[in-house]
Amino acid sequence: MIHYGFELMVRPRKGWQTIAELPDSLIKALSLYPFFLAAFPSLAWYFGTSQIGWTVGNSNVVTRLTEVSAIELSLMFYAAMVLAVVIIGYSIHWMSETYGAESTMTRGIVISALACTPLFVAGTVGLYPLLWLDFFIGIIALAWAVYLLYLGIPIVMKIPQERGFLFSSAIVAIALVMFVCILVVSILLWEFGFAPQFTDQ
Repeated sequence: MIHYGFELMVRPRKGWQTIAELPDSLIKALSLYPFFLAAFPSLAWYFGTSQIGWTVGNSNVVTRLTEVSAIELSLMFYAAMVLAVVIIGYSIHWMSETYGAESTMTRGIVISALACTPLFVAGTVGLYPLLWLDFFIGIIALAWAVYLLYLGIPIVMKIPQERGFLFSSAIVAIALVMFVCILVVSILLWEFGFAPQFTDQ
């Protein structure tokens, strides 16, 4: 399962062509990919924020989350990642007919999950929560994920490149709206008792 994601990271075009030729039975098995891979950044951020901590500016004071708070936030982070992949996957399936492609819900989720591989991998930098480094790596991972989406949709959906570009652009727009929705929900959850709790150390 993981080797498909790894191939996309190093040989994206060949990786997508391999995925496009997979039988439906293997595509169904790959639908578990986001549930497995999303655990890595969640665990990394749990450990990084509760055990290692971070400093702000030139201060030598290390800030950490309590273990209970880190667990809560990591579980919500995991749920948000999986939900985002599933919604984007559903959007790919839902919009496929508009762009003249044949798809299934499972295929849409697999495309979405595999395109997000760089984000899942980059999420492991949470082991060492250093803001500028995490932000820099996150931007690179996001750019690579968008590139994978633009490259993969026309190959897997077997549609012309020009139509695939429009298709991918529509999916990116949906992903941006979803990102804003996740931010709003996060703020609301913080207001209703899920705000981070810090240690006194």
